[in-house]
This record gives sequence, C-alpha cells and structure tokens, in this order.
Amino acid sequence: MPHSASAILKNGLLLMRPAAVIASSVVIIFSGVYPLFLDPVLPTDRALTAALLLLLGGLLIHGLLTHALNDYTDYRSGTDANSPALLSGGSRIIQSGRISPEALGRFGFGLAAALLIAAVLLAVSGQVRLAVLLAVGLWGAFSYSAAPFRLAYVPFAGEWISTFPSTFALGLGGAWLLLDDLPQWAVQNAWINAMYCIAWVMVHHIPDLDADRGASPVKRTSVVWAADRFGLAFARLPAIVYFAMIGLSALWFMGSGRMTAAAIILAAAALSIYWLARVDVRDAAAVTVCEKKMLLTAMILAIGLGIFH
Repeated sequence: MPHSASAILKNGLLLMRPAAVIASSVVIIFSGVYPLFLDPVLPTDRALTAALLLLLGGLLIHGLLTHALNDYTDYRSGTDANSPALLSGGSRIIQSGRISPEALGRFGFGLAAALLIAAVLLAVSGQVRLAVLLAVGLWGAFSYSAAPFRLAYVPFAGEWISTFPSTFALGLGGAWLLLDDLPQWAVQNAWINAMYCIAWVMVHHIPDLDADRGASPVKRTSVVWAADRFGLAFARLPAIVYFAMIGLSALWFMGSGRMTAAAIILAAAALSIYWLARVDVRDAAAVTVCEKKMLLTAMILAIGLGIFH
C-alpha cells in the first residue's frame, strides 16, 4: 500500500469524488448563501465566513466521511464487488488496492469521532447553531452506512432519515447561522435542492440493483423494494415520485411570487422525468448517462434558485 503524500492526496481525491461534491454540496451552499451576499444589512465578511464553514463541513462530511463509511460498508456486504462501477459502486480505492478495507474503516470511524468531538466543543463554546449543523451532517453520514443503523439498506429510510436532513440543513445553514428569522426563499431553496439530491440518489441505485440484491445483508434500497414489488421497470418509480414532488413544489414558489424560480423547477423536474422514463433500466451505461445529465441539471437548478431568489 502506498503511503507517500502524493498517494494520500490522490486517494483522498478519489474517495471524495469531487464531481459529485460540486454537483451537490457546493451548489447547495451557493443556493443558500448567494442571496445573503446581496443583503445590504449583512456584512460581506460574515456571509463569506458562513459559506466557507459550510464548504469545509461539506467536504469533510459529504466528500470524505460519507464516502469512506459507504465504501467500507458496501465492501463488507459485497455489493460494490458486483457493481457495474460506472458512477456507482463506490470510489474503488479498496478494489484497486490503494487502501485496505480495515484502514478505510479506521479512517471513517476516526473522522466521525473527531467531528463528534468538534460538535461538542462548539456547543460548549456557545456556537450552538454551528454545532447542530455539524451534528445533523454527522448523523446523515453515519446513519446512512454504518452499523447499527445502515439505513441505506432499508427502503425509504436512507433518503428520508439520513440524506434529506443533512442536505436540507446544508442548504438552510447559511441563513440559519446569520439571520434571526429564516426567510421563505431559504427554506424553499433548501427543500428543492435536498429533494433533487435524494431523487438523484434513487437513480444512482438503479445500476446496482442486482448487486444490492446479492449483498449480505441485502441492500434493500427503495429501488430494490420497488423492483421486487412491482417489477423491474418500476425500479425508476422512487425517483419519478420524488421528481414529481419537486415539480408540484413549483406551486409553492408561484404562490410566493418566485415565477422564474418556479419555471426552472418545472423544467428540471419535467426533463428529469422524461430522461428517466425513456432509459432502459437494464442498461447500466444508459442509466449512467442519465445520471450525468441530472448532475448538470442539479447544478443549474441550485444556481438558478440562488440567483432568482
């Protein structure tokens, strides 16, 4: 196993999967913080500090902790070994021999412990809101993959109990840290971005359907549940339901006068449903192309919501 500084850096980047982090955490932060920079009452340096703190948290929790624990757990259950490994199937740093599963597990659990200590210290020092945001992110990463929770292996639990709270908190974090009252645009943006995130995760699970079924324990994602209950074609059902919920949320935006944002939401939801309805769920490469389109859509959506607030 290589242990040079360059190897450690490369392993960290592979584990982090920067494209996924940028398409989710970075743009979610932008969506929630950019309007704050335009607030004439709020000092720019405070908005910038909040943005940098959220970015650091996103890189540590989403980029490193979530992926480390997920890679470790999915290696042990065997699902990553049978994944098509295009966008799904983990970072592959275990499978490529770059790091042992034991070392990755120690890193993941060690980072989780360090972040928990940091959250406690922040709370004790009076930074309660920052501590809560850190704790919610930590819960999302740990509960999603690590025993005894391992909620990614339970239908609907992984996205709603783990992923949604952490991504929603990330999107709402800037306004919550800096303002006394949460503006409606901040709640709306955080809701849409978190919903799109969990919808995309459902698409992400489609290529791994057979691998997840063959895992021990079975990784019974919402996708596996839908395919087992209704047939293979319905593997796309959870994502379509979530995209439909996003589309319906445009009514909320219209009611608050955010017409341009509502149009962006409707376009993103309609395109995502269209792509997903046409894709062959048995073709991992085709689903991966669909995922890439949705990553780009997620970025445009989040940036658009931030600009047209």
